[in-house]
Amino acid sequence: MREDFLHFIWKYKKIRTAPLVSSQNETIEILSEGTHNHLSGPDFFNARIKINEQLWAGNVEIHIKSSDWYAHGHESDPNYDNVILHVVWDDDVAIFRKDNTQISTLELKAYVSKEVFEAYQKLFEARTNRFINCQNDITSVNDFVFKNWLERLFFERLEQKSNAVAELLVRHNNDWEQVLFSLLVKNFGLKINGESFQSLSESLPFSIVRKIGDSALQLEATFFGMAGFLESDEISDAYYLHLRKEYQFIEHKFKLNNQAVQKPEFFKLRPSNFPTLRLSQIANLYSKNQNLFHKIIDAQSLDVIYDLFNVQASAYWNSHFTFGKESKKSSKKLTKNFIELLLINTILPLKFEYAKHFNTAEEASIVAIVAGIKNERNSIIDNFLSLGVGISNAMESQAVLQLYNNYCSKNNCLHCAVGHHLLKGNT
Repeated sequence: MREDFLHFIWKYKKIRTAPLVSSQNETIEILSEGTHNHLSGPDFFNARIKINEQLWAGNVEIHIKSSDWYAHGHESDPNYDNVILHVVWDDDVAIFRKDNTQISTLELKAYVSKEVFEAYQKLFEARTNRFINCQNDITSVNDFVFKNWLERLFFERLEQKSNAVAELLVRHNNDWEQVLFSLLVKNFGLKINGESFQSLSESLPFSIVRKIGDSALQLEATFFGMAGFLESDEISDAYYLHLRKEYQFIEHKFKLNNQAVQKPEFFKLRPSNFPTLRLSQIANLYSKNQNLFHKIIDAQSLDVIYDLFNVQASAYWNSHFTFGKESKKSSKKLTKNFIELLLINTILPLKFEYAKHFNTAEEASIVAIVAGIKNERNSIIDNFLSLGVGISNAMESQAVLQLYNNYCSKNNCLHCAVGHHLLKGNT
């Protein structure tokens, strides 16, 4: 038995219509269940209930056992002084107010239908070899209900991702361009070099990027120098030597310090994700788009975003993956998949937080952009697909990840629209 099941029963009136009688043999008529409180204090505020024909207005507290009232210390908490009804599954002890009057108690197990209880048991039965609790029934949920739930879950996930944007805003005194730079650089590093690239972005004031932003060469020199890639005396490439000379000038001019920068890794990376290529691509991205932040905020379509990020590493990298070692020629362009990763993890959370900050409406354009991206593929997505759940774009795949991580894996079925549908269908 879970307390949130009792909340569900009370909130959605899943109580038999037979006359209700309290443990004290009082007649009970529920006029209003009250407002569900998800914070501290009683579980439902401002309920209206007739007890022995006397109308009461106040709060309702719900527990599995009556004795939980004392186990939780409510007898000494003034927040519970206005509780007019104690709703429990098992009434095992009488509960009294401070003035020694007994609080009326409604024992729910006598009033919950067999069908509702069996549906609840089925949902939470032992998970032997099951991916999610409702895997046999999830596709029975009305498509309109499910799709609306996915959209809500997408924005719930987006809200969580935007928290990182809000934290950076505080750290950087509301400098949105610095925040974008920090987020982009970190995500260009992916998992292996994310922290290293972030340490670079945090050690390099964006004001310097602004000043040298019209020169891809100077940006590259700064990024490579800060990352510790220009310290070898054994590389004789003209390009390398030019970069090192530029960095020495910029380092002296702006008094740069890379002591806090973690040197990026090459180990376990595919050559296309080598930090040398990614840093060159970032440099070319910023030299191509002098007002990148404003262009991203103004972008209302996926095609505009693709165009902004249609960049590649400098020509030297067409025949190199690392300094001083030639390789087969190929352009090192940002791939569509990589741009979409940046969209999901950086650009959309930034646009969402910006809209919240300035109280503008961006939800429609965000949905239009993310709905145009193909769905991601991983083990969680594949398991949902195998159940017959339709996942047609990145908005839905992001939503399904939120569903699994925050609801399914934590048994939060009674806070999920799918769980509600499966239980509310039984009376």
